[in-house]
Amino acid sequence: MFFRRYLIPRFIQYILVIFFGITAVFIIPRLLPNDPVLRTIGELRARGATLEPGAMDKIIADLTQMYGLEGSWFDQYIAFWQRLARGDLGVSFFQFPTPVATLIATALPWTVGLLLTTTILSWVIGNVLGAFAGYYSGSRWSQAMDAVAMVIRPMPYYIFAFALLLLFAYAVRWFPVSGGARLGMQPSWSWPFIQSVLWHSFLPALSIAILGMAVWFQTMKLVVQSVVGESYVQYARLSGVTERKIVTRYVFRNALLPQITGLALSLGLIFSGALITEIVFSYPGLGTLLYRAIINGDYNLIMGITIFSIFAITTTVLIVDLIYPLFDPRIRYS
Repeated sequence: MFFRRYLIPRFIQYILVIFFGITAVFIIPRLLPNDPVLRTIGELRARGATLEPGAMDKIIADLTQMYGLEGSWFDQYIAFWQRLARGDLGVSFFQFPTPVATLIATALPWTVGLLLTTTILSWVIGNVLGAFAGYYSGSRWSQAMDAVAMVIRPMPYYIFAFALLLLFAYAVRWFPVSGGARLGMQPSWSWPFIQSVLWHSFLPALSIAILGMAVWFQTMKLVVQSVVGESYVQYARLSGVTERKIVTRYVFRNALLPQITGLALSLGLIFSGALITEIVFSYPGLGTLLYRAIINGDYNLIMGITIFSIFAITTTVLIVDLIYPLFDPRIRYS
């Protein structure tokens, strides 16, 4: 029953989301008025390049092939999926001839290491603090933490990030202004490189974690306050169940269910959050790579990052959905 009514429909939904998402990535750029081939030719001419008519025709033919614009839309669509099945995302044009897959593979560890880690940490810490603050809502420390969260939560992220940058990087100069590591350092598992990475990532991580914890703290506190008033919690108290057991098994576990769904959604927004975070701190991840691709009109790189984001987001949400029954037994028996 669980496999037929939950797992199988969820896998079908997963495949359909990927299929239609990638199809949209294929269609939308082709509806734009700008021709990437003509734009590239225009940039060559703007740089002072002079080419003979025969050479120009050859360049146009090569660019058309590299962009996957040969033949009708149907031919392009079939060729698009064939290349994608081989893992071929094309060649970057502003970093020619580096493959798009190579650029994504280089930038991905920076984004995953920064945003995934801080998102999960802020979720865990915010929910734990929010659970106890909601259960002991009358205490002074709970009210003080709620007051701090109310001040931090409404702040726009870019304002908060710029404030941290100005204070700790420009004013007191405790942390670097930009970059992911010291200039000239080659990525390795050595302690000097790891130390440099941690030093450069502290401010971006702090900006994400503080705002994230404020959101999860307030949300969890409200959910716990609602759960505490449920009849089964009151019955547990009248039955002599210990406070520790009430908090962990009855209150926290039931209040955590909507937060797990929220975690899946926030993990899906990692790549959109990377764009702002990495631009503010000049961090060398997918967000900065996408920004440079947009500025330079790199057709292939934009499509490659978007396709990768679709795969990553849908897969992450699927994994969270598959482990959800471990927290909510009602799904297993539905």
